[in-house]
Amino acid sequence: MNAAGRVLDAIDLETVLLAEDEPSARRLAFQLAAEMGLTDADIVAMEWRAKAARVRIRAYIHRPGHRYAWLGADAG
Repeated sequence: MNAAGRVLDAIDLETVLLAEDEPSARRLAFQLAAEMGLTDADIVAMEWRAKAARVRIRAYIHRPGHRYAWLGADAG
């Protein structure tokens, strides 16, 4: 099993994005998550300053109640 298969809940990613405004920073944050293959993501924190936003993205690998990879294919 690869390392991503051993993630129990979520991956947090924190970065600073250059953007024109807060809405564009939000779009860029979701785009970044998607480009990294992190499809179930939320923005959990954003701090806007001038033309940049410090953003924390939480990408869920397993939300509560999901089929957990470590339990096998038949687990539910």
